[in-house]
Amino acid sequence: MTNVIISNIGEYEGQEVTLRGWVYNKRSSGKIQFILIRDGTGIIQGVVFKGDVTPETFALADSLTQESSIVATGKVREDKRAPGGYELSIGDLQLVHRALDYPIAPKEHGVDFLMSHRHLWLRSSQQHAILRVRAEIINACRDYLDERGFTLIDAPILTPAACEGTTTLFETDYFGDKAYLSQSGQLYMEAAAMAFGRVYCFGPTFRAEKSKTRRHLMEFWMIEPEMAFADLDEDMRVQEEFVSYVVQRVLSKRQQELEMLQRDTTRLKKVEPPFPRISYDEAIAILRKNGVEIEWGGDFGAPDETILAEQFEKPVFVHRYPTQSKAFYMKPDPERPEVALCADLLAPEGYGEIIGGGQRMDDLEMLEKKIVEHNLPKEAYEWYLDLRRYGSVPHAGFGMGIERTVAWICGLDHVRETIPFARMLYRIYP
Repeated sequence: MTNVIISNIGEYEGQEVTLRGWVYNKRSSGKIQFILIRDGTGIIQGVVFKGDVTPETFALADSLTQESSIVATGKVREDKRAPGGYELSIGDLQLVHRALDYPIAPKEHGVDFLMSHRHLWLRSSQQHAILRVRAEIINACRDYLDERGFTLIDAPILTPAACEGTTTLFETDYFGDKAYLSQSGQLYMEAAAMAFGRVYCFGPTFRAEKSKTRRHLMEFWMIEPEMAFADLDEDMRVQEEFVSYVVQRVLSKRQQELEMLQRDTTRLKKVEPPFPRISYDEAIAILRKNGVEIEWGGDFGAPDETILAEQFEKPVFVHRYPTQSKAFYMKPDPERPEVALCADLLAPEGYGEIIGGGQRMDDLEMLEKKIVEHNLPKEAYEWYLDLRRYGSVPHAGFGMGIERTVAWICGLDHVRETIPFARMLYRIYP
């Protein structure tokens, strides 16, 4: 007997096969039992006719509970009305484990209940589709970079110093010394870029922000490329090519999942280079024109980013933010030192910033001054300063948040569903 997976079931039409999986749903119609079976790769409808099986098999089918694990053997036949276009005419059924009364029924549940049962909620079709898209996005990111000469370099999770600012650090004891959960692998990627030219890291990052917005998590995943001998223009060029590649890859390979999520892909299909670019000054003018009272010098909030992105059909770069609003390592524009050679990429449809990046400061004396201005402990950054002492070059990079990108491409209201187990301000269970 051939053991198959549901995603490949079409290759076995007319053949007898064995499936291993779980009961996703079930209904009966007198002498017929309809069992939706999922195996992690897809869902298929199994049909048990009373006259075609033993009384024991029919009784077992009738008694199955939601999420019971089973082994089903039967013939594959095409049926365009069935989920996936095929049915399994079951001739034999084995029970592996009978599930207890499953807490997530096919009805509306509150978000808090579902998040408390996240370990089970992952089994639902919608959550399954979201995490399939997430996996595709991650694979596409890595393929794009790997195929273009970037080397994967793993950054540490425990660090002795801050990258994005000291107010959002998770502190931990490191054998009597202070250590912090990484906010970003960027500083380490700068070191790696001086050794390998073009590099990237991919891993979890942590921000102790007391924020409950739909865009924030305490723990999220970032992919962070860094490039030696690159300026801001090159950085933005790579970003728009990179994001376009990822979006088109998902549209090509995860159409079924996007349909499950009822995602309107009209605007996603337009995500191709080049992306529009506006300066921070132009962004301020757009916001004021739309009735926003905003002073020059501050960063943009979520409503501001939404207004800016609404002016364009594609993602839009906002570049050259005020130096005072950006991290200490951002290189000031030589022609206008009050602004930095940096850019945020804002996604359309209200999803906000998905990428932050820019050109890094490559001058030793200037970087030392910035560390003092930001009241950072110089001794913790001596290794970082070494990069400007031994063969410093212009370099640039960016970080893309996976969860916000997943939310945008899937069309989700909140990032909590974009990661298998969300860590939020008041949630660390399960």
